[in-house]
Amino acid sequence: MFDGYDSCSEDTSSSSSSEESEEEAAPLPSSLPIIKNNGQVYTYPDGKSGMATCEMCGMVGVRDAFYSKTKRFCSVSCSRSYSSNSKKASILARLQGKPPTKKAKVLQKQPLVAKLAAYAQYQATLQNQAKTKSAAVSTEGFNWGNYINSNSFIAAPVTCFKHAPMGTCWGDISENVRVEVPNTDCSLPTKVFWIAGIVKLAGYNALLRYEGFENDSGLDFWYSICGSDIHPVGWCAASGKPLVPPRTIQHKYTNWKAFLVKRLTGAKTLPPDFSQKVSESMQYPFKPCMRVEVVDKRHLCRTRVAVVESVIGGRLRLVYEESEDRTDDFWCHMHSPLIHHIGWSRSIGHRFKRSDITKKQDGHFDTPPHLFAKVKEVDQSGEWFKEGMKLEAIDPLNLSTICVATIRKVLADGFLMIGIDGSEAADGSDWFCYHATSPSIFPVGFCEINMIELTPPRGYTKLPFKWFDYLRETGSIAAPVKLFNKDVPNHGFRVGMKLEAVDLMEPRLICVATVTRIIHRLLRIHFDGWEEEYDQWVDCESPDLYPVGWCQLTGYQLQPPASQSSRESQSGSSKQKKKTKSQQYKGHKKMTTLQLKEELIDGEDYSFLQGASDQESNGSANFYIKQEP
Repeated sequence: MFDGYDSCSEDTSSSSSSEESEEEAAPLPSSLPIIKNNGQVYTYPDGKSGMATCEMCGMVGVRDAFYSKTKRFCSVSCSRSYSSNSKKASILARLQGKPPTKKAKVLQKQPLVAKLAAYAQYQATLQNQAKTKSAAVSTEGFNWGNYINSNSFIAAPVTCFKHAPMGTCWGDISENVRVEVPNTDCSLPTKVFWIAGIVKLAGYNALLRYEGFENDSGLDFWYSICGSDIHPVGWCAASGKPLVPPRTIQHKYTNWKAFLVKRLTGAKTLPPDFSQKVSESMQYPFKPCMRVEVVDKRHLCRTRVAVVESVIGGRLRLVYEESEDRTDDFWCHMHSPLIHHIGWSRSIGHRFKRSDITKKQDGHFDTPPHLFAKVKEVDQSGEWFKEGMKLEAIDPLNLSTICVATIRKVLADGFLMIGIDGSEAADGSDWFCYHATSPSIFPVGFCEINMIELTPPRGYTKLPFKWFDYLRETGSIAAPVKLFNKDVPNHGFRVGMKLEAVDLMEPRLICVATVTRIIHRLLRIHFDGWEEEYDQWVDCESPDLYPVGWCQLTGYQLQPPASQSSRESQSGSSKQKKKTKSQQYKGHKKMTTLQLKEELIDGEDYSFLQGASDQESNGSANFYIKQEP
């Protein structure tokens, strides 16, 4: 048993014997995350090895990890307790007029009996907890570690999610980084730790292997890197916590300190302030009772006032202000483009549903405008979008489709009202507000170039759909290519990566998901266990995507992959309702895979750059190129 990678010093002023003096503690290496051997504390008494029993509590452990030069105690507290009890016995003997004898030390043995009884009770408790935990796992179901291991999946790295905790300060945490974690292969009554190395990363979760197991994966286990019980190497030494080798391998080495010195010198560990960074990254500025403007989920063309009811991991449960029973709610991330400060709608000319409530309710207050996500400033004074221009857009009511769309209204500050051709309501209640820089709108021809299925207007019969013919028939023009957002960040996503994603048709749900296609910055998200018709097109920087382990970290409920039986049993559930709702907005589908070509559309010559393949797209290419005359 070690009290940290470096031995912990002990003040022996209370001991009557010089034998109880301890080795001085070495300072925590200042150059973390690189572990160094400072050469001061990794020494052993000659000829002292094997196992030992603590004379205070009876705990059995590795002898060379015990305290005092004689290795009689398992911890600092036992050494001090022994010394204190010995003094009490001696004082009692003197008060009785007798010289101190060995018999007087019987008093210090009494705690051992109590501790042994407590230990037996502790072991029984552990067994009961293990049974309970096992039952809970079998009923609650999903485990990311088992899911990834059994299928050899790869998860998207935390650095892909800038809005998620630690997304911008994850650093170079990778395989072979060493950490100190609880030792679960141990029968001791107190929590002890051991050093483990990262074998594999999956989002916030790491597959760990205890030091000393070499290539034996028998006791590998998954642990959240951001959990409260995972620490950089050296934490135990600084905190006075014992390091105990796993019971399975405790006889493998006789000199554990020398083994650790050899294994850890020069290795990487977590930064010393890692847990502080985790805590800071999980502080959110939005608070309950804040008022915001948010899209009206029943009439997408307008916004309403809503109040923040709760905040979980940066996700907001918003309750529409007029909801008396507080059940009319809407979920979104605090960085969502769907929420705005009070007064936003009036400032840009967006439709707004006035509340019947004439004054703010007690305790409610307007959210400061600076807390909302900023949009890129645009110059509308020159060539700009105009009403009636055609484009392609992700259908907000059926996110698995990209549709033929029209600009219905140009608002201030670069915002546009978009309608889906052939599916619009007569009163425009299903128009949707996109910013001109939104990654959800595309120029004419985007789908054809990137071999994406374009959904034509509902009822349009001239198939396959051709933009040239459609523009001529409708007397329309295509929105200029140069007005669209062509920025493509180096996002790091790859096809096949696992993640946790919001079902935007039921935004309270976060599901196990997979990236199945990548078109520059556009990701095709598939919900594991569901049919492809429920897939959704999402931007790579969407705040509705999260790393594996995000739900566990924040305490949000994760929806596991749907099995065939559950899909059949839920035929009348929300997923089926979503399908029914979205069908009324779907046009006839037919994949068009026309060859790359140049077409003259209303006087402008467009030569589109074909998208990179799904497997090779890394965010380095543009969506399209306009060829100057």
